[in-house]
Amino acid sequence: MNLFQNLALKYSHIMMEKSLEKGFNVELLKEPKEKNPKEDKTYMLYAHIPFCHTFCPYCSFHKYYYDEELAKIYFENLRKEIILIKEKGFNFTSMYVGGGTTLIHEEELLKTLELCKKIFDIKEISCETDPNHIKPEKLSMFKGIIDRLSCGVQSFNDDILKKVARYNKFGSSQMLQEKISKAMNILPIFSIDLIFNLPGQTIEQLLNDLTIAKSLAPQQITTYPLMKSGLTKDNIAKSLGVSIQDNEFKFYQIIRDFFKDYQQNNGWSFSLEKNTFNDEYVSSHHEYLGVGSGAFSFLDGELLINAFDLNDYSKLIKEKQNANIAKANFDKKEIIKYVFLTEIFAGKIDIERFNKTLNCNLEKELFIELLGLKISGAIKKEGNFLTTSKFGQYLFVVLMKDFYTGMDLVRAVFRDNQRIKNKNFIDIMKENVNPLEPASMEFKAN
Repeated sequence: MNLFQNLALKYSHIMMEKSLEKGFNVELLKEPKEKNPKEDKTYMLYAHIPFCHTFCPYCSFHKYYYDEELAKIYFENLRKEIILIKEKGFNFTSMYVGGGTTLIHEEELLKTLELCKKIFDIKEISCETDPNHIKPEKLSMFKGIIDRLSCGVQSFNDDILKKVARYNKFGSSQMLQEKISKAMNILPIFSIDLIFNLPGQTIEQLLNDLTIAKSLAPQQITTYPLMKSGLTKDNIAKSLGVSIQDNEFKFYQIIRDFFKDYQQNNGWSFSLEKNTFNDEYVSSHHEYLGVGSGAFSFLDGELLINAFDLNDYSKLIKEKQNANIAKANFDKKEIIKYVFLTEIFAGKIDIERFNKTLNCNLEKELFIELLGLKISGAIKKEGNFLTTSKFGQYLFVVLMKDFYTGMDLVRAVFRDNQRIKNKNFIDIMKENVNPLEPASMEFKAN
């Protein structure tokens, strides 16, 4: 990278931190805020399943250790919340189910997805899973229901799998390949998720991961950079060691070159055919409503946060209320910057459509930011479009990683009930949060 590109990376990182600091002074609500749809907007439905059998050291998502009875109660409450949302007049054409492990209780998930298909106009559903929940007989239950399944493999290297405690749980590289081969082509789109730039990872190990993934011929392959934050760095160092050299940029260029015969959906997703249906739903859905414990909604420039604690979540749903317990408001410029990042992450922005959607003048509102991106060679204007260069694609990968790291801190704060108790506001970015520990839950039947 040249001087301007290094400066662009540093400047963009600082600006992202400032945006997060500005936007994440969160108001704790005494009563859940009403969610009401607007006729001129389309929404995506996000559902969160907060259960896992195994906790990975690099993961800071909201989750609890799996308990079958607890999961059944949770899914019942989730369906009740979905019906409450329907009664408010919301409709959806797209749904994303995240976790945790979404296929951790297939029968309950199927009931939930069938309900959503019945009461909403949902045309596409995307789910995440792990290698232990892709047995053909289980996946066959979801034919005609799930359109895209994303499987978190992370690596096909046995040494790495052992270090991150996935080898004993999910199997060796060879076993993972056999599981994936049997799961292929049951559902329309199967995606393999990998992580790169792990401490000590070599170019040979990276290329081996990519080669195996491509040989399995899934419809999509997603390659996430290791998202290391203050919350996860100690766990990562304990499991994988500390990086002597940061190879993120080098590895990213290797990945892009390796998949030059694929269609690039966004900064880190590659498909056999061009498809906007991938993990980064925020790129194609600016407004989304979240259901479930710890789910986020982004509606009309407001971030709404559902109760994390399962007892609190259950109580709110049984009282037939929305489950959100906090909100953060963003001014117009911050909303424009957020939507710009999520859209340019896919490689291109239609300026005219962007301005019409947000009722703004993008080139005027972000004049300084766009000028810096153009000088560094990250973006260029072609007609009515802004497009990214090779460097620009990497820069926006870094920014998206920064954004998700910030959201990790929000999750860490809200999973600590004592921290938010009896407060009216909490400044997320100023909170001193301890490294994440596995969560347990004693559920109280309200």
